[in-house]
Amino acid sequence: MGYSPTSPLPGATMTGFTSPTFTLSSDIGPDTNMIQHAVTALGGTQPASVDVSSVSRPFTLTFVKPKVYKTLGVPNPVTGVVSNIAMNVWKVIARKGVTPLDGQASRVLPVTLEIKVPAGVDTADAENVRAILSALFGLVWDQSDSIADAVITGVVE
Repeated sequence: MGYSPTSPLPGATMTGFTSPTFTLSSDIGPDTNMIQHAVTALGGTQPASVDVSSVSRPFTLTFVKPKVYKTLGVPNPVTGVVSNIAMNVWKVIARKGVTPLDGQASRVLPVTLEIKVPAGVDTADAENVRAILSALFGLVWDQSDSIADAVITGVVE
């Protein structure tokens, strides 16, 4: 089963978001090991201030696989212990343009399963913070099996 998000993507229900949906369009990722989609339309019940992807206010969802797969090291010939175990890092990255304060320039709120919220957004643009989290949780929910398959097999279709 390949990584192929449903569109419209059902978002997570949360305050202000009743049955939200996010229409996805294929996009070119920033690097060759990335599959990216842009949110081009919104559906369901969402606050009117939530916006779709644009150059100055991106709303993208990106799946990243390792560029080079690392393998298990050689066991110690005496103890049989592999002392250095390398990691293969997979990511789901969501990006959403947000407003830190009325009248200020847009900033990008990146979510890489770690959330870095720009100061002021919680009060000036809470709906778009909710929008990106709703879309991300919807994507991970929708694609959980495909992401697990890709991480296990190394194949992203």
